[in-house]
Amino acid sequence: MSSAAARKLEPAPHLPDLDAVLPRLTEAFAATAGRHDREASFPFANFQALHEAGLLALTAPKRLGGLESDLPTALKVVSAVARGEPATALVLVMQYLFHASVEGRSGWPEHLKQRVIGDAIAHGALINALRVEPDLGTPARGGLPATIARRTPEGWRISGRKIYSTGSSALTWFVVWARSDGEPAQGGPLVGGWLVRADTPGVVIEETWDHLGLRASASHDVIFEDVLVPLDHALDPQPLGAPPPYPAAFGTWSSVLTAAIYDAVARAARDWLADFLISRRPANLGASLSTLPRFQEALGEIDGLLLANRVLLDSAARGDTAAGESGLVKHLVTENAITVVEKALKLTGNPGLTRANPLERHHRDVLCGRVHTPQADVVLTGAGRAGFAEREAVR
Repeated sequence: MSSAAARKLEPAPHLPDLDAVLPRLTEAFAATAGRHDREASFPFANFQALHEAGLLALTAPKRLGGLESDLPTALKVVSAVARGEPATALVLVMQYLFHASVEGRSGWPEHLKQRVIGDAIAHGALINALRVEPDLGTPARGGLPATIARRTPEGWRISGRKIYSTGSSALTWFVVWARSDGEPAQGGPLVGGWLVRADTPGVVIEETWDHLGLRASASHDVIFEDVLVPLDHALDPQPLGAPPPYPAAFGTWSSVLTAAIYDAVARAARDWLADFLISRRPANLGASLSTLPRFQEALGEIDGLLLANRVLLDSAARGDTAAGESGLVKHLVTENAITVVEKALKLTGNPGLTRANPLERHHRDVLCGRVHTPQADVVLTGAGRAGFAEREAVR
């Protein structure tokens, strides 16, 4: 998009009535979630619905045509979407994180900000970072990417393979984590993101995703075969170990919105369990299972865990928790969500494990919460070190 065209962007729309829109989206997404899970098919229609509802640029800056909504609003939307279909919510979270942080990210020329956000508003375009590699694993654990960006007179040539590329089939934009091929004066290759449009020649999606949970997320391998991008699509790569290119608030946004996906899955499981216990009337009992104190106590325990999750997520979204505690919030909410679904399975036995019912799908989906960065060992070790340091400081 030219700068002249960007200046003609329509004014940012008003935030839709979420209390009216979100329940309809939850219901519609839930109606097809089982099919997408069985087929491992991407829910394209869900994103068309989100686009038509004006929600794909929810967190994008107002000056670029977005709604610039805050974290509590994004949390509300993500929770409703995930309650219907969590793979949709995961792709949406990636979109929201990039849009919310684009003004504070280093290396983004103005015309690229305008183009990426403008594409989302006009066409429903999606963006995500492709970081994980077969040999490297997650970059959060350190190490250099094997994906190479080679500088040439006509632009950057990118070659490599990315795995677990969430939303790959539907993305318009990739931010590809790679390293330069040279050895600059700083003492090694530069590492960072390169912006690549998905339809660029040399980009190949290999449909490898066959996972236990979030099967609809299209987290396939993406292969880059000497892919040419303009020189200004190198988003300020830096020497390995340099500070991250995004603002400090990104960590809180990421932890809250990621955890919200799995909290929502647990809430969907809780509702199915409650309905099952109300409708189940064993012949020897002559009444619903919901009338038995054992099941009432169990549902109370579940609701207690979900209450804790709501308090944690709402508090972190408002900024009432310290920035360094966001990883703990993500960890605690995720583990509570897993416990909720496991309790529901224990209570229901065979019906809960039957594929005709959604509970077994909720169980497979909720387990994926442990995969996301920051992972439990990193969070808990960091919290423990901080706790010891705090006590030593006052001794």
